Amino acid sequence: MSLSVSRNAVSALHIRLARRNISSAPVPSKLDSKAYSKTLLLPKTPFPLWADPAKSEEQFRRKTCDELYQWQAQNAKGPWFVMHDGPPYANGRLHIGHALNKILKDIINRFHVSIGDRVHYFPGWDCHGLPIENKALQDLKEDPHSLPASTIRSAARSTAEREMKIQQEEFDKFGIMADWNKESTYRTLDHQYEMRQLRIFQQMVSKGLIYRDYRPVYFSPSSRSALAEAELVYKDDHISHSVYVAFTLDSAQSDTLQGAQLRKITQAKGKETIRLLVWTTTPWTLSANMGIAVHPDLIYTIVRTPRQSGLLVVAKDRLSALERVLGPCEEIEVVGELPGSGLVGMGYRCVFAADTHGETSNFSNLSVISATHVVADSGTGLVHCAPAHGAEDYLVFRSQGLLSSGMLCHVDGEGKFSQHVTDVVPPELGGDALVGLEVLKGGSKAVVKILEGRGALLAVERIKHRYPYDWKTNEPVIVTATSQLFANLDNIKENALTALEEVTFFPPVSRNRLTTFVRSRSEWCISRQRVWGVPIPSLHHIPSGTAVLSRSSLAHILRVLDQNGIRYWWDGPVSEFLAPELAAEYGEAGWKKGTDTMDVWFDSGTSWSMLAEMEGRKHRADICIEGSDQHRGWFQSQLLTAIGSADDITTPASPYGTLITHGMVLDETGKKMSKSLGNVISPLTVINGGADKKREPAYGADVLRLWAATVEYWRDMSIGPTVLAQTAESMRKIRNCARFMLGNIGSTPSQENATHSAIEKKDLGPAERYVMNELYKLERTALEGYATFNFPRIMVALTNFANITLSSLYFDITKDVLYASDVHSIERRVVVDTLIRILQSMTSILAPVLPYLAEEIHAQRSPESRGQSFFTNKWEPLSTEWEDLQAEKDMNSLLIVRSVVLSLLEKARGDKNLKSALEAQVVITLPHDATEMGLAELLQREANFLKTLFIVSEVTLTDKADVTTRSSAWSYNSSLPIPDSDVEIGLHIRPSSLHKCPRCWTYTRHEQDDLCLRCADAVRKV
Repeated sequence: MSLSVSRNAVSALHIRLARRNISSAPVPSKLDSKAYSKTLLLPKTPFPLWADPAKSEEQFRRKTCDELYQWQAQNAKGPWFVMHDGPPYANGRLHIGHALNKILKDIINRFHVSIGDRVHYFPGWDCHGLPIENKALQDLKEDPHSLPASTIRSAARSTAEREMKIQQEEFDKFGIMADWNKESTYRTLDHQYEMRQLRIFQQMVSKGLIYRDYRPVYFSPSSRSALAEAELVYKDDHISHSVYVAFTLDSAQSDTLQGAQLRKITQAKGKETIRLLVWTTTPWTLSANMGIAVHPDLIYTIVRTPRQSGLLVVAKDRLSALERVLGPCEEIEVVGELPGSGLVGMGYRCVFAADTHGETSNFSNLSVISATHVVADSGTGLVHCAPAHGAEDYLVFRSQGLLSSGMLCHVDGEGKFSQHVTDVVPPELGGDALVGLEVLKGGSKAVVKILEGRGALLAVERIKHRYPYDWKTNEPVIVTATSQLFANLDNIKENALTALEEVTFFPPVSRNRLTTFVRSRSEWCISRQRVWGVPIPSLHHIPSGTAVLSRSSLAHILRVLDQNGIRYWWDGPVSEFLAPELAAEYGEAGWKKGTDTMDVWFDSGTSWSMLAEMEGRKHRADICIEGSDQHRGWFQSQLLTAIGSADDITTPASPYGTLITHGMVLDETGKKMSKSLGNVISPLTVINGGADKKREPAYGADVLRLWAATVEYWRDMSIGPTVLAQTAESMRKIRNCARFMLGNIGSTPSQENATHSAIEKKDLGPAERYVMNELYKLERTALEGYATFNFPRIMVALTNFANITLSSLYFDITKDVLYASDVHSIERRVVVDTLIRILQSMTSILAPVLPYLAEEIHAQRSPESRGQSFFTNKWEPLSTEWEDLQAEKDMNSLLIVRSVVLSLLEKARGDKNLKSALEAQVVITLPHDATEMGLAELLQREANFLKTLFIVSEVTLTDKADVTTRSSAWSYNSSLPIPDSDVEIGLHIRPSSLHKCPRCWTYTRHEQDDLCLRCADAVRKV
């Protein structure tokens, strides 16, 4: 309700404000100042500005972590919320990426607990694979080839279990709410997990999705195993030999028009040789060459160059780009042109063939083939084809029926040249020397040397380019043909893509990344050549060469494994795994067990299946959170195994409802962390501190968690000493706010705190109504931020509220009331009540991110409930009654006036005319005809509040124009326009004419050393 004040009332207001605090019963002047200090209600709290994290976090860890998880699972009344944990690899110490991942999950889990939901969160570990196997072999210190599989597997299991224990202890330091007991975690090496995985595999076999094929796959020489695309990392600085090699064309056998044209060209200057020029970065594959591909629609030129004898065929569009190989364009003579289709079918000689026309192998008579994947923006426009070493080459040859005689492959299971390379490269050319050389190292160099000796090498360069590496060993991989087991994805990917349409992605752009990966895949190589893993339980009948992998054979084998354990596949006799129907059909003799194990992505990808066994809980995850690399990994393998094993795929269902993707953690300069650069930051060093505590302070888990919640985690983010110091400072400011509130609430007798609910909104002043409106807005921002996973938005809003709304405004203007007013006074009770509400809401807002701080505040605020976690109290958001847009509008207007007043006070301080703002009087002049205008009316309505807002002893409102003519030692003046009008209000400060109250230090006394009325009353009651 607006208030209209007349000009006479404004004049009278001056008198009232001046007399407001005149005491009718002066207190004697020479009182001991210490007696006054004892009567002040100064803040009292043991809550420190900065706690020792080692002590405080240890005090609350069990209460807010494993005990809280158990409590909420048993006592929460809300619906189940399922956070499915992507299992970290059980190998090595945790890095900062692990910390980010687990903390983000925990923030969401704690938010759901705070609003009353029941959280299902089972931390997991990925336990199989070569790195663990290799570490176990290092511990054994024996030749792995001499060890039985059971010995290696036993050592690998022990290694994995040891690593998991170490990681679990480290995860516990991050303040993660979880039960780390075996029953509440999952491990891919556990028997029941492995059996669920094998049953999913059985389902996919029964649906015809699993098949064996001999074809090129990514193969890691360092792992001695095939790899899937998801197991690759790409490096941009790989060095390869780039070679330009010439193959002799045999146009004599071509009866086409183009063949006749070429023969005519070769005879023009005495029967010149025509050679096909190809470019490759894998010279080690040239012994497996089975064709040269051209694009049928490209134009190819036959050129004579000054640097080479004979003629060369290259794509016309590549001539200028090949100057460094062929020579300057002006010196190149083009002697003919023909389309690529004219070259198709023409024969050429193997680059390692003898100089005679005799054949050195069944593959000496080679021919040019047509392929539309050939492009004219790189190389020579002619592509060397080795189907055993390239997926595109393989698909082209298979589609054209060119693989009837098999594929040439001279690489063994260690990535070395096999003895078969001498079938193509005869001993007299150095073929024997190639045998046993690693193709990526000495083998590639040796091939280049042979080519040079043959005169087939036109140029060689060392180039830096993007190349795939083994994600575990960090060594380069090759593409080579091996016999592997594949999952057919062509038959299920449309259903998978349909299922993804119902999934929510954050950030939304990550949807495109996952759908693109799924759409581009046609198969998944799921077999691996290692011992430590889940076996692919196939049987091989040696006499007939039959490999058996069927639903019925698997049913029998899985029963045996379920009874005896997975290791029995290696320990038990093959006869026990032979189903009766197989023995009847093939006989009982001549069988062996397969030795391959499953891709670890198949292991972790089946983790969704355990949710179906959780009685009374959801059968799919609400949320999965992992790094962006998991679009090629776990996100995808979960989806594919779920869709591939589903009984009814008419309505495809994803195993997760929401996918959240976070970026990678970089150093402060934006560089990837690596030991070689010395820029690795361990999360445990952040928490516990380093050897030099000054250089690497012990910040504690909450600071690390605050960093994780402050960064835009959906992008790549930085961390380092400067970032951590800034985060710690933000933490200090939040703690300081809590400390101020706890101190002032703590200085109030407990019975007063107990009655704070008696204060109603109508009792609040403008500052309280404003700050409660700001708190209401903050809480709505936080609730929305947690629901949409935008934690940085919450933290920005929280720190702004703490630093600006509270520390710089509300705390500042209420200290006088809190410290000097009587404990039972209504004005102090209003402020304390407001602080209690603020502290409760702020603690609820920060608790998911800063659980240790929340528990510490809770222990100080509610000592009677020290045994209970803060999270056992459901977050009860403020009701809409606290939204007060009018209070917000009014305060924003008053804060504009305040900023001008504070500026004048600062000038007076700078000129050394006053030490404290309390020494000043503020005079506001209102124009005669503006008292009912918005700002003028507001100033009159809130006249009693203005001295509190400005933190001065006296504010006078007047309509007199000569206010500045009053005699005073100094004065400072300014003006402020009234919005939507052409008039101004005047703002003036000058020294107060009154005396200082020796207790509260306000200048409100007419007599020196008298206590003001408020202080006199408070002292009497004390």
